[in-house]
Amino acid sequence: MKFLSEFRDPILVKKIISQIEKTTTKNWNIMEVCGGQTHSLVKNGILDLLPKKIQMIHGPGCPVCVTPINLIDKAVYLAEEMDVILCSFGDMLRVPGSKKSLLQAKANGADIRILYSPLEAVKLALEQPEKEVVFFAVGFETTAPANALSVYQAQSLGLSNFSILTSHVLVPPAMEAVINDKECRVNAFLAAGHVCTIMGLEEYYPLVKKYKIPIVVTGFEPVDLLQGILITVQQLEEGKSILQNEYKRVVKPKGNRKAQELLTKIFQVKNREWRGIGTIEKSGFELRPEFKKFDANLKFKINITKAPENSDCISGLVLKGIKKPKECSQFGKKCTPESPLGAPMVSSEGACAAYYHFSAFQTSEVNSTI
Repeated sequence: MKFLSEFRDPILVKKIISQIEKTTTKNWNIMEVCGGQTHSLVKNGILDLLPKKIQMIHGPGCPVCVTPINLIDKAVYLAEEMDVILCSFGDMLRVPGSKKSLLQAKANGADIRILYSPLEAVKLALEQPEKEVVFFAVGFETTAPANALSVYQAQSLGLSNFSILTSHVLVPPAMEAVINDKECRVNAFLAAGHVCTIMGLEEYYPLVKKYKIPIVVTGFEPVDLLQGILITVQQLEEGKSILQNEYKRVVKPKGNRKAQELLTKIFQVKNREWRGIGTIEKSGFELRPEFKKFDANLKFKINITKAPENSDCISGLVLKGIKKPKECSQFGKKCTPESPLGAPMVSSEGACAAYYHFSAFQTSEVNSTI
C-alpha cells in the first residue's frame, strides 16, 4: 500500500538505525509529543532498537488523557441527570471520573452513544428534535475543525437542541510547559505530524528560537519516527536548534488554511486545565461569545468543581515525561485497561496502555523481520 508498506520496510529501518548509532556520541533525551507516536515506538519495538544513549520521553500528547476529571463528571451529570443523548468518541467512555466513568453511567441506563464524528451528533439532533444532544468535544488541533464544523452546521440548520462539551487543548503551549517544568530533561522534540497538518509550522518557530531546542515534525510509521530521531540527533550532535519537517508528504508549512479559518471563526483561545498537569496558559479552545448557545456547560448551567486525582495514580508524572508507565507501583496491578486508575491506561494514545499491551512482546511488526 502506497505510503504505508514502504514506511515499515525492515531493510530501511536497519539502515536508519545504523545511521543513528554512528551519529550518536552523547546521551540525548528526545520527547515524542504525540501519544500515537508513543504507541508506534512501543508496538514496533523501536525503543529496544535505539542506541542506549538515546532516551525517548513520552509526552502529554493524548487529549483523552489530559481531559480533567471534572469534565468527565460533567459529561456523566448531563447523561444521568439532564436526560440528554450524550455522544462521544469511544476512548472517553472508560476514562474514570471522580465517581464513575461514562461506561458505568451507560451501564446504569444513561443514553450514551459512541460516534465517529461530531457531524453524526448534529444529524441525530436534527432527527430527534424532542431530545437534547450533547457531543463531548475532546481533542487537539487535529479534531477541533470537525467539532467547529458541527457548531457551524448546527447554527446553519437552526438547531436549538445541539451543544458541545468542549475540552480542546493545544500542543505548542503544552510543549512550552514541559520545557519550563523544573524537572524537565528534554533536549529535543518530535512534533506531531497530524497536528501540523492542520496548523502548519509557524507556531513552532518561536519555541525553537526562545529555547534553542530542536523540533522535528514526524509521522507515525517506524521509518517516519526513526528518520525524525536521526535528524534530531544530528542537530543535537552539531549543536544546532532548527525546526525541520520530516513529514513533508502530509505537512505543508502553512497547514490547512480553511481549517484554521473555521477554528478562528468558532473558537477563541483560553487557559485550560490539563489532567495531571494543571492549568496551562492559552492552551485550549472555547466557543466564541456568538456561539455560546452551543456551549453545554452554559446551556445546562453545570456547576461541578475540581475533583482530586486518585492518590495511587502517577499519570501527571507520566504525561510530563518524568516517569515511565512501568515506574508506577500500580501498573498492571490495581491499574489495568479494564480497571484504570488514570486516563493514560485507557486511551488508544495513552502511554500506560501502550506499555501494557505491547512492551512485554519480544517481537513486533518491525523487529521480528530484522
